[in-house]
Amino acid sequence: MSSTSDHASRPALRRAATISDVAELASVSTATVSRVLNANYPVAAGTRDRVLRAVAKLGYAANANARALARSDTRTIGIIVPELVDPFFGYMVRGLEQAAQASGRLAIIATTGSRAGHEMTLIDLMRERRVDAVILVSGTHVDLPYQRQLVQRAEALEAMGSRLVLCAHPALTIPSVTRSVAYDNEGGAFAVTEHLIANGHRRIAFIGGEREIPSISRRLDGYLRALGSRGIEIDETIIRTEGFGRAAGRASTQALLEKAPDATAIFAVNDTIAAGVYDALRDAGVSIPQDMSVVAYDDTPLAVDLSPKLTTVHVPLEQMGREALRAALSEHDAFARTPEDDLILGTYLVHRESVAPPRAR
Repeated sequence: MSSTSDHASRPALRRAATISDVAELASVSTATVSRVLNANYPVAAGTRDRVLRAVAKLGYAANANARALARSDTRTIGIIVPELVDPFFGYMVRGLEQAAQASGRLAIIATTGSRAGHEMTLIDLMRERRVDAVILVSGTHVDLPYQRQLVQRAEALEAMGSRLVLCAHPALTIPSVTRSVAYDNEGGAFAVTEHLIANGHRRIAFIGGEREIPSISRRLDGYLRALGSRGIEIDETIIRTEGFGRAAGRASTQALLEKAPDATAIFAVNDTIAAGVYDALRDAGVSIPQDMSVVAYDDTPLAVDLSPKLTTVHVPLEQMGREALRAALSEHDAFARTPEDDLILGTYLVHRESVAPPRAR
């Protein structure tokens, strides 16, 4: 027979949480907990979040929602994207949707219109519809309040047996249950800048984007690293991060030609901005690549529509979408991919017609 002291030292078995425990912790009724978990009745967003936090904390959802999902797998994937008219996002979504179809699922696609914080609203709406996973494409916010909101949503999805996957999205700096599929921004920028240097260029301008956006800052890092590795002095006057779009590329190039007429090459932060660079150079009578070499990033169809065809960094957009879908699925799904770490896809340089050695001046 065990002694009293032996019995006292033995750890007590933890009682399984009940719906009443969840209701008490969230300060709601058991009926409200049931409504949140079954998503069969409207519940205020604040109340729903309290319930899901309580569910996650108590571990109640691990069993309760496993049963719910077993009988009500929706076979749907939620995709949230800034916009669809931009080829960068359009091709990524195409890869996602094709993969969803291949796995026998329906893709629900919503756009934020690049409105700050609108991702949270859309994640909540998709969670109410009990999607199998939510894939958040791109994004510009990295501040801690935003990250905390995102982590809260990820935990709520996890509690109901779903998952949040970040696709080409800024990495989070706080612990999270999210998964991530991204690409090598800095490596591609280093390679394309190095290509210009290898062709004899030393006065290489960087045009487009906003430094606060993580993807742009990483491309700028690659550009600066390439210059530094060759001992080329960095000149802030030829780094013009003044916005997105073709018009921004054109305006920045016009200003560059006035203030730095000795520049011999331009690294445009994406293909659309490069189109604006082409416009400004053509207007100024500057020939490509004889008078000015131009490179860019993304390798969208626009790159081969420009004349001369644009040398640019290829981003595997459709592959990234497919991999994000695979990372989103349950480990038990035959289509799933469950890497231990976040997945980073490689980029590579596509040589075309817009680069030549600088003309002697």
